[in-house]
Amino acid sequence: MGKALKQPEVKGDRASTWCQRCPERPKCWRDPLKAPARSRAKGRLKLPLAAASTRDLRGERGSHEKVGALGVPPAPRRPRSRPMVRRGSGGSGQISEGLFSLTFLLTPSYGYRGRDSRSNLFVLRSGEVVYFIACVVVLYRPGGGPGGSGGGGQRHYLGHTDCVRCLAVHPDGVRVASGQTAGVDKDGKPLQPVVHIWDSEKLHKLQEIGLGVFERGVGALAFSVSDQGSFLCVVDDSNEHMLSVWDWNRGAKLVEIKSTNDSVLAVGFNPRDSSCIVTSGKSHVHFWNWSPGGGAQGNGGLTRKQGVFGKYKKPKFVPCFVFLPDGDILTGDSEGTILTWGRSPPDSRTPGRGGTFGIIAQTRAHEGSIFALCLLRDGTVLSGGGRDRRLVQWGPGLTALQEAEIPEQFGAVRAIAEGLGSELLVGTTKNALLRGDLTQGFSPVIQGHTDELWGLCTHPSLNRFLTCGHDRQLCLWDGESHALAWSLDLKETGLCADFHPSGKVVAVGLNTGRWLVLDTETREIVSDVTDGNEQLSVVRYSPDGMYLAIGSHDNMIYIYSVSSDGAKCNRFGRCVVRGPPASFLSAEPPWKGIDLSWTCFLPFLPGDVAGGCKLLRNRYESRDREWATYTCVLGFHVYGVWPDGSDGTDINSLCRSHNERVVAVADDFCKVHLFLYPCARAKAPSRKYGGHGSHVTSVRFTHDDSHLISLGGKDASIFQWRMLGGGGTPSRTPSLSPASSLDDQEPSPPTSLHSVPSPGRAGALGPPQHCTEPQAEPSSPAPLPDPAAERGQ
Repeated sequence: MGKALKQPEVKGDRASTWCQRCPERPKCWRDPLKAPARSRAKGRLKLPLAAASTRDLRGERGSHEKVGALGVPPAPRRPRSRPMVRRGSGGSGQISEGLFSLTFLLTPSYGYRGRDSRSNLFVLRSGEVVYFIACVVVLYRPGGGPGGSGGGGQRHYLGHTDCVRCLAVHPDGVRVASGQTAGVDKDGKPLQPVVHIWDSEKLHKLQEIGLGVFERGVGALAFSVSDQGSFLCVVDDSNEHMLSVWDWNRGAKLVEIKSTNDSVLAVGFNPRDSSCIVTSGKSHVHFWNWSPGGGAQGNGGLTRKQGVFGKYKKPKFVPCFVFLPDGDILTGDSEGTILTWGRSPPDSRTPGRGGTFGIIAQTRAHEGSIFALCLLRDGTVLSGGGRDRRLVQWGPGLTALQEAEIPEQFGAVRAIAEGLGSELLVGTTKNALLRGDLTQGFSPVIQGHTDELWGLCTHPSLNRFLTCGHDRQLCLWDGESHALAWSLDLKETGLCADFHPSGKVVAVGLNTGRWLVLDTETREIVSDVTDGNEQLSVVRYSPDGMYLAIGSHDNMIYIYSVSSDGAKCNRFGRCVVRGPPASFLSAEPPWKGIDLSWTCFLPFLPGDVAGGCKLLRNRYESRDREWATYTCVLGFHVYGVWPDGSDGTDINSLCRSHNERVVAVADDFCKVHLFLYPCARAKAPSRKYGGHGSHVTSVRFTHDDSHLISLGGKDASIFQWRMLGGGGTPSRTPSLSPASSLDDQEPSPPTSLHSVPSPGRAGALGPPQHCTEPQAEPSSPAPLPDPAAERGQ
């Protein structure tokens, strides 16, 4: 650790103090002639107001060492129109009440999980379509309804703690079973997979089964039919793919057996006989006979008969099957064939060999795999192809009646559900939900990204936002109609974006060091520039639109002057930032490296750039600086958002509302937090919102603070949260409430900013430990101080 600051040496009414590590003490900013005067009456040093404010904020009263470190005249700064709230100013730290009437309500979710899941699309008795994305089960009413206008309404079941992987609908069309995968909480403790049975009308959980029983996750679910849905069959994702049958009303497991070591993709009860259960998956079809044995746990028995393919080619996968009204079973496989399985008559001469299912017909249906089969109300069957993206309707004897092809941009068919009338709903592998029929074709009602998301920006004057990610798609979303306005293939991974203040153009940073400026109306590229060969992590326009700053992973900030329409950019200069060693940069993702520091530099005030980039020698000069926007995860204003024991990478994104009342935080534990702003005290209370099934990568408020947009990482989810009691005309008057009125309190953040491990983050604020070298001109910028030296190590 570095040497402590020398204690003030009192000489008369003067106190001299300096940094012992500074090689040129006469030039040190701690000028002995400007040290604070000693109060003879109180026997202690009097601090300037700014220093006292920071000391009070950090709870460091009564420390003479801190007095010596902070007892300096404040640097000149523009008058603050909103003072920092100081601890102790109200006697108990409580400030005016009322702000936490502000809360979030999940309005629409964008996307559908069709890329890597099955059993994910059904239609309820109410006409609502039920599907899932991340930890949220969505009930969507096409064409209108509660929760939205024009494009339909959404309701959400939010009872799950990790990603939902499968669904089953009760025969009554009201109750729903949903199974989730295993996960871990923020303390590293495992979250066990479980099945929820809930009421779709009231969104009320009726039963929870399997806690501590299932392993890894729930892979497939099915309700029985012939006995009014009294039983639920579950297959988990363990190595043995355990098959269990439950009396879900009592939460009792009736029987459990090892299924197979191969993947199980589908399970179902025979609708005419609940004692018959079918499972299919990798290279197998199994027919199970179940004897309930009175319903007591352990008394029931399951016996398996393996489907024999015989002279027919054994497929690699059997992803789907459907029961026909006459008792036969159709299976769709990876060879593109539909096999018809019929029950053979009992053979009294060979016990155990009679009454089993065997193949009685084979039909060539698709090129490539068959991902979905659906029995329609009129008795016909629909099949959905993978490679050929075709929907084919089959009549009696598997005679093809008509077909339609899904446009290539939406991917292959993943799931099929029959809607009202002749309407069909189709889920695709590119996370789109289509609506239409075989005659008129299909159009999208829900669309989403298909891979990890990182780039997010909101329009400066409209309720629109733009996203980009690893699927190389750039998407502009309309927050009013809750629909995709347009999308563009970037050909490269997009990591960051920002709208010009006019809203006419948007800048997008890619993972190759290339960045684009696009016209938001025509979608034409008006600028195409490359800075270095490292990925870009931040792009940001100045509030007046005159400058554009590009934060690169090569430890450079490139600054461009921008034309009035935002279309033309000219290199203004660049800033060199000394960050962590190359090994750290290559080992850590860009969002957890030094790039978060860019956001502290980029929301600059008008006039800051024109005078040239200046390195802030005394970081305390920034403690009361007013930024046009606040998106830096480190700072005096927001140090209370950090949880106890954080490793410095647990917060991925932060955004202050435009009215400066609250700050939203995205963390690594699938949560979005809402803090009061400024959040400058330890153990700051917050409201916590779940729904994402992966690390939350970015959060941004819309232009009027009426909504917050949050992005999921691996789950590729986009959530739009409505601010209840928020938004409206910006107000610079803080309005906070006592911690006791909050729903949730987060663990204590670090007691001081410099105790947060933040290697290479130039935006980190903490007590200066030594004097840095002279300031550099824009033409030859100086690197930032070494992070290890900054922490005194």
